Amino acid sequence: MAQELIISVSGMRGIIGENLTPALAAEYGCAFGSFLNDRVGAGGRPSVCVGRDSRGSGPMLASAVMAGLCSVGVDAIDLGLVTTPGVGIMLRHLGCAGGIMITASHNPLPYNGIKLILDNGVAPPPQTAAQIRQCFFDKRFSFVGSSQCGRVVANPDTDRIHVEKVLAAVPSKQIAPRRYRIVLDSVNGAGAPVAKKLLAEFGCEVVAMNDEPTGLFAHEPEPIAANLQGLCERVRQVGADVGFAQDPDADRLAIVDESGLYIGEEYTLALAAKCVYSGRSGAAAANLSTSRMIDDVAASAGGRVIRTPVGEANVANAMLENGCVIGGEGNGGVIDLRVGPIRDSLVAMALVLQLMVETGQTISQLVRQIGGYVMIKDKFAADASQAERIIDLTRQRFPDAVPNDSDGCRLDFDDGWLHLRTSNTEPVMRLIVEANDEAGARRYVEEVSAIREAVLG
Repeated sequence: MAQELIISVSGMRGIIGENLTPALAAEYGCAFGSFLNDRVGAGGRPSVCVGRDSRGSGPMLASAVMAGLCSVGVDAIDLGLVTTPGVGIMLRHLGCAGGIMITASHNPLPYNGIKLILDNGVAPPPQTAAQIRQCFFDKRFSFVGSSQCGRVVANPDTDRIHVEKVLAAVPSKQIAPRRYRIVLDSVNGAGAPVAKKLLAEFGCEVVAMNDEPTGLFAHEPEPIAANLQGLCERVRQVGADVGFAQDPDADRLAIVDESGLYIGEEYTLALAAKCVYSGRSGAAAANLSTSRMIDDVAASAGGRVIRTPVGEANVANAMLENGCVIGGEGNGGVIDLRVGPIRDSLVAMALVLQLMVETGQTISQLVRQIGGYVMIKDKFAADASQAERIIDLTRQRFPDAVPNDSDGCRLDFDDGWLHLRTSNTEPVMRLIVEANDEAGARRYVEEVSAIREAVLG
């Protein structure tokens, strides 16, 4: 059975040729452009940066959304093949009213998507996203005549500006003399060209894997352990100091240590935070599904962590509102406001390398210093009423836990926590459990599994 096109706070995502077509993409561009026209008001002429990752359907969708923008009198700046953080950086650099990134992030090749970004470099908050979504469904578009149509201009400067922004936050002078050897796996996505430029500035010797941005992913694109065995083996073969894995749009980073061991995406934010807290103080922000390691790192520096609903925009807005020095998500996404309020694998690389230089330690030594927990993730199909019932019964099962209901339900215990929520990007419910040890984590998973089976049959 055909899957339903998903339109959420994360934008539009679907399967090419099945439910995501150029006609729909053009109308989504019309909706975003009409929204921006209303925001700018009479007499204004918004412009929007448009970028795409390396998927083969990217040029088609980019052309379609730019046609939609132009049809309502909005100018489009075609950035070409770039990263998601690159779009966020360029729209602020150029003073645009918004940005559009054509990407399905870590989803497999049949998928693609359209991600919207506002003028502050952050995805629309839920209320604003709902307005754009309704404009799309109602086909409430502000079409203009021939002489008022928007124009498309190309801008090739994204990678250069991106590297400059990162180097302004994490200078190369300390890192470059170390001549780190790095294996970089960019999964044939958009990240390799700009990542190699940055790492060259840091004096690194780069052994590149899957660096041609063909969009024909060499392995499943989500940067998790099961998909990165080739990277682990390559790190061991060449005696690298570290292995870096990007997802297709390069907003997430996973890390392999010097022995070829995948350390897990959760450590990316913890390591980046440890670097930032070595020289700065203040709050951090992370979503409800992110490991307690960030709390431990922040607490050791006298800081605190502001927890938000899942979603990059929620974390970024919390950072902006509270002046956070670091933030991100446990999926390998790191946000540093000095570069921009958007997840950025280049920022993560820079901060991890800086931490290695400052401490003189290897990745494995840093991981042991931070410590860790056991995390188990699961997902299963459940409709809205079933999900609500599962959450209610789980809350009743653990009456002494500290609840947070801002996004599904997170329950905190002395020895761990669990988080149940419906996904923004898939028609599923997600369960994430973290505990001090394997037995504790399994116990919480089994308790929820029994509730799930009772509800779902």
